[in-house]
Amino acid sequence: MAKTDTCCTVVPYFRIHDGKIDEFKSLCGRFLAATETEPKCMFYGFTFDGAKAHCREGYEDADGVLAHLDNVGALIAEALTIADLERFELHGPAAEMAKLREPLKDLNPGFYNLELGFRR
Repeated sequence: MAKTDTCCTVVPYFRIHDGKIDEFKSLCGRFLAATETEPKCMFYGFTFDGAKAHCREGYEDADGVLAHLDNVGALIAEALTIADLERFELHGPAAEMAKLREPLKDLNPGFYNLELGFRR
């Protein structure tokens, strides 16, 4: 039997400034260290395509997303001095997305509501 899915994924894409890839990757290590202690983080990592980076991350629910963003806020500000946020999406059940709309509105994310699926 599938359980209720409250999982929220955060989908940011960055374009790293010229000559800053090594610095950005070093900063990613600091993101990982900070995030590793978060109890609601289900997975977290960075993928790269040249000077483009994506943070692959999922949380048990919207509260986990908000706790994460609070935890790494200073690191995000630092990252945005060496990279541009090209795209930012949030994916999850509508009830969880509703909890994120107001607190994250200034980041202008796309909100994608889960309509079909299951969770084991």
